[in-house]
Amino acid sequence: MSPLKIKKGSTSHSAYNLRPTFSDVQERHTLAVIVENEPGVLARVIGLFSGRGYNIESLTVAEVDHEGHLSRITIVTTGTPQVIEQIKAQLGRIVSVHQVNDLTVEGPAVERELAMFKVAGTGDKRIEALRLAEIFRANVVDSTLESFVFEITGAPEKIDAFADLMRPLGLQEVARTGVAALSRGNE
Repeated sequence: MSPLKIKKGSTSHSAYNLRPTFSDVQERHTLAVIVENEPGVLARVIGLFSGRGYNIESLTVAEVDHEGHLSRITIVTTGTPQVIEQIKAQLGRIVSVHQVNDLTVEGPAVERELAMFKVAGTGDKRIEALRLAEIFRANVVDSTLESFVFEITGAPEKIDAFADLMRPLGLQEVARTGVAALSRGNE
């Protein structure tokens, strides 16, 4: 028998390894991190992400317990399941971090975001923008003869859909708060 020759640049596949590998599957996760409300904590959390090349899609921070001096950082990130587990483990090792919850895997959660859209237009485009805003339950918070500022609250997918529809109608500027999320139920 002659030895098996593999051409340069080609790959070989074993019949014993037919299961698909999920290590390359990117998942979106929402993490709720309870931290001490003190200077430098957010910088340490962000430093963990930037130092290891992890991406943050959304970030919100607010004090949630004034007497206990605790803040909640809600982070939306993407990565392989291994990367997500690594992020959670590394966050848990930061001294000022009290708790790390992965809302994506812990059960149903409610995610909301606030966004404002400045849309400029006249005539039919102006009328269409107002019609779509009504369908999406967006509020007009400022109006001039040439533009509107709409305020909309909802799931990130709703915000994205509204932005996609406003682009051809004269979308000029967008400001988004980032995702705020809570798990559903009693826990």
